[in-house]
Parts: sequence; C-alpha cells; structure tokens
Amino acid sequence: MEDVIWNLKSDNVISLLKEGKRVDGRALDEYRPISIQKGISENADGGARAKIGDTEVASGVKLIPGTPYPDNPDKGTISTGAELLQFANPEFEVGPPREAVIELARVVDRGIRESKAIDFKTLCIREGELVWIAFIDSYVLNDDGNLFDAMALAALAALNQTKIPKLEDDKLVKHEYTGKLKMLKQPLLFTFAKIAGEVVLDPNFLEWKAMDARFTCSTADDKTLCAFQKGESGSFKASEIDECIEIAFKKGKDLRKLV
Repeated sequence: MEDVIWNLKSDNVISLLKEGKRVDGRALDEYRPISIQKGISENADGGARAKIGDTEVASGVKLIPGTPYPDNPDKGTISTGAELLQFANPEFEVGPPREAVIELARVVDRGIRESKAIDFKTLCIREGELVWIAFIDSYVLNDDGNLFDAMALAALAALNQTKIPKLEDDKLVKHEYTGKLKMLKQPLLFTFAKIAGEVVLDPNFLEWKAMDARFTCSTADDKTLCAFQKGESGSFKASEIDECIEIAFKKGKDLRKLV
C-alpha cells in the first residue's frame, strides 16, 4: 500500500513538472527557505544547525590531537561522519550506516577537503608526532529531501565557528582555546535532481523519491569547482551539467552570506 501511495505522489510531481511547475510552487532553480543557527553546542569546538525548508541538520566539530599519517607527517586532517536519527525519516532502520548515509558523509567531506578550505599544515602540532584531527559529526534531525546541501551548510557554519583548544603536556585543557580555526575558502554543495527530463535545484522529499538522477557539485568562493558526484541510474546531458554548475556559482553568493 505504501508503494502505491508513493507512486501516486511521484506521478503528481512528474505531471506538474511537465507543466513547468513544482509541488511546492518554487521555480526550477529556487531553494526552499534557508536558515542557520550558530553556536548550538557548549561541548563542541564549533557547532551549527542548518534548515532548508523542513530538512534540518546539526553539525558539531571537535579538534582532537592525534598521530599524523606517515605520508603527511606535517599535516592534520578532517574526518566527516553522518548519522540519520530514527525520528528524522520513517524509512530509517537502526543498525550499521546505510550506503546512502555513508555516501552523504563522503560527499560533504570531499567538498571541504578538495576545496583546500583548510590548510592542513596549520593543524600540525609537532611534525611526525602530533596533529589536530577535526572531527565533523552531523546529525539529521529531519529528512525532507536534499540532505547533501543542508549538511554542507551546517558543517561549514560549524567550521567557521570552530576554536582551537589549548594543550598542556599534549592534553586538552577543558574550555580553554588558543584561537580560531582558519578557513581559507567557503565550499558549499548544490544538489540537482532530474525528474522526467526536467532538472530542479534542491529537491524536496517527494522530488527526491521521484528523481531519475542526481548531480551534486561543490563550489568555493574563489570561483573554483571543487568536486562533484552523480547518483541514481539516470543520466544528465553535458549541457545540463554545465547549466547546473552555472546555477551553483550564482546561488553560492547568497548562501555564503549565511554561514
């Protein structure tokens, strides 16, 4: 019965798009309302909550001293995780992370990492011995489609608020800091769905269910394309990809004012 209901809702999404309309009345290249709340956690070194429509994600950053990778003895790093809380999506099941959640964390991580937003050398404490590892943990509070962009917004806002903890004898001093994490760039994700031949920005949950293909790209404020990811079994034309990237650069100017 549930499959029948989703098929009917998808048919409605498709029929409206054929008329150039969306189920929530937006233009094809329009985001839902966006808001960001900063400083949401006293325990994290940086934290923020982002909402795109009814999609809501909270991100926290913790800087933890650790051992550098052997091939990068003078560089720290980041580690990005995602968790879809059970009340956020009726389809979520308790247990090991689903493939979709793993992909979500990896795409957000890649957007930050490949943009060179953080100079990992500045996270070195003692070369070959001790570096900062920035753990970016995000929690999906409500899934109404397009978790990629919401998580990227929350993660970037949290990083922009992140303070560097004070160390004494290589141990963290609770609630004491030596400065802020320096962000060199402001990377964000922009996700598009292709549904029945039409391409829309920021698909909501109904559109997410109906989409044939997904394209997510990461852009930075220095006008560079940092990374991209294609999902689902459908395809995009080269001209559609070019248009998506152009829209992403245009939308980025407004979104970065929020973080």
